[in-house]
Amino acid sequence: MNERGPAPRGDQNIPVFSVGEISAALKRTVEEAFRLVRVRGEVSGFKRAHSGHLYFTLKDEDAVLSAVCWRGVAARLKLAPEDGLEVIATGRITTYAGRSQYQIIVESVELAGEGALLKLLEERKKKLAAEGLFDAARKKPLPFLPEVIGVVTSPTGAVISDILHRLEERFPRRVLLWPVTVQGESAAAEIARAIEGFNRLEVGAPLPRPDLLIVARGGGSLEDLWPFNEEIVVRAAARSAIPLISAIGHETDVTLIDLAADKRAPTPSAAAEIAVPVRADLLESVLGHGVRLLGAMNRLIETRRGEVKGLARGLPDPAALLDSASQRLDDRAERLANAWGVSLERRRARVTELGLKLRHPREWLADRSGRLKGARRALRFAMAGRLKAERQRIGHERTRVLNLDQRLGRAMAGHLEDCAQRLKQRSGLLESYSYRGVLKRGFVLASDEGGRPVTSAAATRPGMALGLRFHDGEAEATVTGKATGKRTARKKPPGKAKPGRAKKSPAQGELL
Repeated sequence: MNERGPAPRGDQNIPVFSVGEISAALKRTVEEAFRLVRVRGEVSGFKRAHSGHLYFTLKDEDAVLSAVCWRGVAARLKLAPEDGLEVIATGRITTYAGRSQYQIIVESVELAGEGALLKLLEERKKKLAAEGLFDAARKKPLPFLPEVIGVVTSPTGAVISDILHRLEERFPRRVLLWPVTVQGESAAAEIARAIEGFNRLEVGAPLPRPDLLIVARGGGSLEDLWPFNEEIVVRAAARSAIPLISAIGHETDVTLIDLAADKRAPTPSAAAEIAVPVRADLLESVLGHGVRLLGAMNRLIETRRGEVKGLARGLPDPAALLDSASQRLDDRAERLANAWGVSLERRRARVTELGLKLRHPREWLADRSGRLKGARRALRFAMAGRLKAERQRIGHERTRVLNLDQRLGRAMAGHLEDCAQRLKQRSGLLESYSYRGVLKRGFVLASDEGGRPVTSAAATRPGMALGLRFHDGEAEATVTGKATGKRTARKKPPGKAKPGRAKKSPAQGELL
């Protein structure tokens, strides 16, 4: 340091970048250097976001690499990444500034060798077996002779031709083909939709519902047959309500759909052989059974004929049996005729005997008439006595009611007289307490214009109109002044008194 300040440093000429600028520069550098790369590693931490994007890491013994697969690419992947799979991911390397990390944007994913495929296949097989999809108890029996057979396969391959040819040779049946792709990205979804589509057909619809399904494909590598190992296909085969035969690849090729199907055929042609019997063999078998049935019936008839002849020899002659029965019938008929006459005579004698014991109706009516007359006389006598007793009882009741009525009249008269006396006494007492008695003694009741009593001089005012009530009438007055305590007499003005005013009593002084 000197007096002019610190010595200049040599790195002061290096440009200064912002964090965003240096991140963008790194992103360009990395993307230009690794435009397209293929990275091999084991999938770890696989996660599918709600947006549909895939996030996972590729790792090996030395390092880890973050991987992202956008939603549009993820829908086209031939193989869905799973934890533990060793894959080869193709894409470009870029950076993510938000976390200061580099990552690969995945464009495609494939398994790293057949060993990885076999490992995935074995794990998937264990998983589906644990769910019971391969259990023998859930497998359905195949129909002996289906009317309609549904085939799920490619419409352009040799498989459908082989199946139709074998069916034509053995036993021609109606075939419905659901065309699908049997290899590639969309194969698994198409195969599953075909199986479910056949199951959705209604019985009796214009397009008939198959009695049997065949899912078939020719031979190929493990990768080529992989769609038949996908879970969506295996689960669709297990859910099928229609019996299903799988015929995938050659006899040595075993896929997961073979384990879930109701029957596995080594080849598509063998599936056709399993589906229907040989018509000629069936006809021969039916004819053979017919011949055997006819011979058995002839032998049975001969045996039964011999048994009948043997039993007939032990039976008596039917004509002799009929003669004896006819003789017995004649004997029984004769005895019956005789018995009928004897029985009739016996019954007639019995009726005559009983008739003699019976009384003549006139005697019976006379007896009943006598009894009825006696009962009528007894009834009249009883009714006369009853009426006399009722008349006596009614006379006694009438006398008693009259006595009660007289007693009630006397009691009511006495009671009314007592009430009138008490009312008269209380009226006199009430009249003695009335203010009218006071007015008769010379007093006057003064009231204001509202009719309210004026009880003191303090309640009056000059010019106030008053009403005066005397014992024999009413009059009006006007207050001319307040009282001073001295009683002064006013001169009566000349002239006639106003109508309706009472004359002053000489014994009463001036009120106002």
